[in-house]
Amino acid sequence: MSTLRPQPRIYPIRLYGDPVLRRKANTVTDVTAPLQVPGFEETSLRQVANTMLETMFEARGVGIAAPQIGLSVRLFVGVEYEDDEEENEGQEKPLKSRVLRDFVMVNPVLTVTNRKKDSSYTEGCLSIPNIYEEGVRRARAVRVDYQDLDGNLKSIEADDYLARVFQHEVDHLNGILFLDHLPTSVSNQYRKELSAMQRQARADLKELER
Repeated sequence: MSTLRPQPRIYPIRLYGDPVLRRKANTVTDVTAPLQVPGFEETSLRQVANTMLETMFEARGVGIAAPQIGLSVRLFVGVEYEDDEEENEGQEKPLKSRVLRDFVMVNPVLTVTNRKKDSSYTEGCLSIPNIYEEGVRRARAVRVDYQDLDGNLKSIEADDYLARVFQHEVDHLNGILFLDHLPTSVSNQYRKELSAMQRQARADLKELER
């Protein structure tokens, strides 16, 4: 029988090969109800979102979805940085100092507002570390309707890079990874790395069950 741990400063990120990344996440029906990230004690939706943001900053990302921490609910967090071109891997300046605004989106519904596709950005994923590829075709502009942490209905429009971030995170809530948008030949190039991630994902799950 596993012992539940207290809430961490950051969550472990689930890796490629973990089954939770392929499930369609469940709707959050009550924003006041506690949530339980597998392996950890129950806590509020707000605390989960705050820890997700800290996890994202630690990993130098621009967004993270609840399935990436093992929680299969329709929730993601993200940020817009001063220079939002890339995830700025390896930069020394703390990411928090460059944040223009952050987002916590519960039950997001994405609508494409500009069907013109763009594939010029390099895309990566915190659950598929150290693999970055161009060529993922994303709509140029979207609108996201969502609930905030108090359950209020909100809406935001985004284009270009931020629109890509929102599309990437909503994909996670539907069990889709960015490599799925690319030819299988791309994944085949990373067969060794992806196999290693799958092994690590299995090991992480066993550790969680202890």
